[in-house]
Amino acid sequence: MSIPSTTQEYYYPKLGSYRNLKIREQPVKKPHANEVLVKVHAVSLQYRDFAISNRSYPVAPESDLVPCSDMSGEIISVGEDVKDWKKGDRVCANFSTDHLYGDTDPKIIATSLGGQSPGVLTQYRTFPDHALVHIPKHLSYEEASTLPCAALTAYDALYGPKPLKAGDTVLVLGTGGVSIFALQFAVAAGAVVIATSSSDEKLKISAKLGAKHLINYKKTPKWDQEVSKITNGRGVDHVIEVGGQGTLPRSISAARIGGSVHDSADSDIVLPLISKAITVRGIYISSVAKFKDMNRLIEANPDKTKPVVDKVFPFEKAVDAYAHLESQSHVGKIVIKVSKD
Repeated sequence: MSIPSTTQEYYYPKLGSYRNLKIREQPVKKPHANEVLVKVHAVSLQYRDFAISNRSYPVAPESDLVPCSDMSGEIISVGEDVKDWKKGDRVCANFSTDHLYGDTDPKIIATSLGGQSPGVLTQYRTFPDHALVHIPKHLSYEEASTLPCAALTAYDALYGPKPLKAGDTVLVLGTGGVSIFALQFAVAAGAVVIATSSSDEKLKISAKLGAKHLINYKKTPKWDQEVSKITNGRGVDHVIEVGGQGTLPRSISAARIGGSVHDSADSDIVLPLISKAITVRGIYISSVAKFKDMNRLIEANPDKTKPVVDKVFPFEKAVDAYAHLESQSHVGKIVIKVSKD
């Protein structure tokens, strides 16, 4: 493949709404010595992308931002000092390109794609060679694009300080990307999953993916009490908490004494945590090392961990993809197909 001279990319002339997105043509940057040039095949959306667009997640510049953090693609050129990658390799980039292992810090967070640093909703982009991981061989580009944020957040939650083990009980809230991946990883590990949703149709999908117990929280508003009944009063070992202030009190109530609530939403409730000795751990995605570990789990359990892609939009319809995200009618992930081949 010849190296293109230009790339089509989406950008925000000004933040405020995803409907402000425009397409422009930019020169393709030649990779530096320790960089690779990637042809982006697919990009998946997450709630952070929507929140950045309307300024409710204030981490990005007010204008000229290329959005989105989660991509999959094909290496088409490598810098002169790159040793571990070659042309044709199928890759994903990590959410924070400098988060290689261990804890994060302000300098690493500054490399978070689609917010603190330019994003991936473009046809071609350079990346540091250390930021990339191989795509599991059995996944399509569209499926692989769902891994960097949603899948890795779920994996880091379940395999953090108190790693998930067979026989544990896991409560997943809703049917968005993080919750669906957590459900799949928990089932693959032999755990018992309790899934919640406001939709019986979405709960049917959770059941097909392996959830043993289903709770419609519109029909059962005190769903934490239902979780207590299901677990014979013990509570669950792990809660995948994505609702923030609206759900955190019940998530804490649903956890067992000494359990873990894994929170990727905003919240500031403390006293109930002390009374139950619960660990609430904020999840800021994870590292390249954890990404590689997760991919080994996916490759070892291909049927149980196949990414759930709700809908794929063409590159020209990116605004429609954001609208579908805003509707909250999806199960799993929404993907934008960037490449036509």
